[in-house]
Amino acid sequence: MRHLLSTKTLSREDAITLLDVAEDMADVQDREVKKLPTLRGKTVVNLFFEDSTRTRISFEAAAKRLSADVINFSAKGSSVSKGESLKDTAQTLAAMGADAVVVRHSASGAPQTLATSGWIDAGVLNAGDGTHEHPTQALLDAFTMRRRLHGRGSRGHDLDGVTVTIVGDILHSRVARSNVWLLQTLGAQVTLVAPPTLLPVDVSSWPAAIGYDLDAAIDAGPDVVMMLRIQGERMHAAYFPSEREYARRWGLDDERLGRLGADSIVMHPGPMNRGLEISAAAADSPRSTVREQVANGVSVRMAALYLLLSGGDRTTPMTTSDGQMTSDGGVR
Repeated sequence: MRHLLSTKTLSREDAITLLDVAEDMADVQDREVKKLPTLRGKTVVNLFFEDSTRTRISFEAAAKRLSADVINFSAKGSSVSKGESLKDTAQTLAAMGADAVVVRHSASGAPQTLATSGWIDAGVLNAGDGTHEHPTQALLDAFTMRRRLHGRGSRGHDLDGVTVTIVGDILHSRVARSNVWLLQTLGAQVTLVAPPTLLPVDVSSWPAAIGYDLDAAIDAGPDVVMMLRIQGERMHAAYFPSEREYARRWGLDDERLGRLGADSIVMHPGPMNRGLEISAAAADSPRSTVREQVANGVSVRMAALYLLLSGGDRTTPMTTSDGQMTSDGGVR
């Protein structure tokens, strides 16, 4: 794996391999010493042109637990705010000897440009670009689903036959886009539910069913309900009458939560607007995987960095036959 830019082009085999390596990385988190020497001597740069706390900290924790050196580069207060181009910034990072660049940018396609321009000889991980994609979020969501539905240590499993309903602001959601393509690759059946104004114009070409009625979607008995954040910062038009009306028609309230199947789970990429797209009871219920998603994000991003910086090959098992982590993390 040279870069991780999109889930649309990720093969089933590569996706399952990454999820399996994430299982190995998750096992490390249960040890007293949570650090592996696998990326010692490597430099990972977090290049964030958009504000982010969860994703940046998650990538930073992942890189440090693999013993990589980490440089955090924020566009605010940097030369970027003075007009420096993406090319100039990339060449600065190249001069620093970056081995991997984790990039978040407001422009869709910026990580692709960075990866294919020849400006930098480093692996590129897309940490969210505009309204395009957020592949590691989709991977950690799939990892969380797999663990909840198949149990911990469920290596080799896909999500064949799992029904997933994604609800809310599909139009502005890079999380929804990445999830749709990855879940389809892993065999899940996806339904998108939103007001017509919050669906992209090209959604008919996506591998997902489309609905507008959340109650009907709940009554269909999905295995997973994923609520999306209403992204006020990206909205410059009246996409729905009011927040109260949105919560009434498309919010996961206590009554809808109670109608979900006994084994259904509730997901949210965070941060949550409690009382708008999700009620406090739904967010804090035993069905909710919100906290697990945050913890699993570190394991998945460790796996992505490992596969990226180890040349893309899982040359030796990360664990022995009895499930124990090898002394050096399994990396030769």
